[in-house]
Amino acid sequence: MIRIMIRIMIQIGKIVLYLGCFLSCTALATPVIKVGSKSFTESYVLAEIISQILEDTGEFQVDRKFGMGGTGFLFKALENNEIDLYPEYTGTISDAILKNPRFSTISLIREALDTQGLIISESLGFNNTYALAVREELAERYSLKKISDLNFHPQIKTVFSYEFLKREDGYLGLKRIYNLKLKHVRGMEHSLVYTALEKKEVDLTDIYSTDAKLSQLKLKILQDNKSFFPTYYAVILAQKNFIEKHPKAWSALKKLEGSISEKKMIELNAMADLEKKSFPEIAATFLGKSSPTPVKIWQELKTRTRQHVFLVFVSLLAATLAGIPLGILASRSKILGQIILLFSGLLQTIPSLALLCFLIPLFGIGTLPSLVALFLYGLLPIVRNTYTGILSIDNKLIEVSKALGFSSWQKLRLVELPLASRNIMAGLHTSAVISVGTATLAALIGAGGYGALIVTGLALNNTNLILQGAIPAAIMALLVHGIFELLNKVIIPEGIR
Repeated sequence: MIRIMIRIMIQIGKIVLYLGCFLSCTALATPVIKVGSKSFTESYVLAEIISQILEDTGEFQVDRKFGMGGTGFLFKALENNEIDLYPEYTGTISDAILKNPRFSTISLIREALDTQGLIISESLGFNNTYALAVREELAERYSLKKISDLNFHPQIKTVFSYEFLKREDGYLGLKRIYNLKLKHVRGMEHSLVYTALEKKEVDLTDIYSTDAKLSQLKLKILQDNKSFFPTYYAVILAQKNFIEKHPKAWSALKKLEGSISEKKMIELNAMADLEKKSFPEIAATFLGKSSPTPVKIWQELKTRTRQHVFLVFVSLLAATLAGIPLGILASRSKILGQIILLFSGLLQTIPSLALLCFLIPLFGIGTLPSLVALFLYGLLPIVRNTYTGILSIDNKLIEVSKALGFSSWQKLRLVELPLASRNIMAGLHTSAVISVGTATLAALIGAGGYGALIVTGLALNNTNLILQGAIPAAIMALLVHGIFELLNKVIIPEGIR
């Protein structure tokens, strides 16, 4: 049985090496610039415009790291040189990054960032500030005109985006300045709020002033009568060493400064949110170019499948090679066993997004931290099932192996592992299926896979795009189940099956 398992691992290793080589084959002669974006429509659009400007110089290849969650993920990636630049906003930089709202102008922000080895462009031309909005009919019913009026109606159903809820320039500061006492406040993905508003499941939410759906949904923007919200001028935030290495790239991007009005940005957002046009098509229209040939769905799925398979198989292989020996070790000592089981169990309690965030300073962004996270999450089922399988073996059989003069290695190889094989394979099976689902989160740190389609679909509230990622992930989980059913027939001794 051991020989069969080794042969299977070798075959998996070959697949992994092939996929790794395939994914890493890039043109080495052309400098690669890594452009990031957050996971909402406007950030995607701006990042794609930036990417196409860089590509149009003919001197750079662009690695698009789009849809990477919120400010925390992007800024850590920038600090660790995992991306070179991304579109950001002055209010966000001063409050969420510099932690000092006094840096209210671009010149002050630039001075503060200089000490961190960062730089920003001038404003791209528009201010996309936060605001609070209610449905028009509700505003008329309750005479809601300004934010302070909300204190007369604390019962209204309120939903804020998750990032807004936790920011000082968001709900935390707003609640303090306006002394808000809203009773029903919960978090929701920003793109899904509009659907909730449309269905009248939500009364009040945070919005961006350049959101395309404001006029379509007949929303009333409440006056910020205490001037709480800072200005959020769109800028490009970049590493200074990137500018020093690629002055021509920065010079090309400088032409974007002051070129996008608030009205134009709303139009560009509407092309994505309402007209369902692709980001490359929107960027090309803005830059006055012919629209690029759309990527066919099967080509996109082929790329995402390759990335997803790589993430799942490499992490599963690593978890198997570590988990089985740890399970064996745990079965040999009560104290050591409890320590190993406790450690692998604690790893499961760390939220996926938090674990990814913790790993960025150690491993950067992209494939490596995703593999590490999936490896850690895959350990528990393998360790525990190996441990349980070995401890559940009848002691009489162990005594017989001793009486036959088996060494410790022979006892493990010929008796314990074959008898525990059902449990071990069940652990591997569980770990593999969990990895297929959890790997979708890898898209938030630029590792791709089916999660990239799901994250983009959520940003655009595009069900078709979400399903393009979710359905293949479900199919892959079913395939993994089938593969393990076949492996069980090969690996588990017939008498035990």
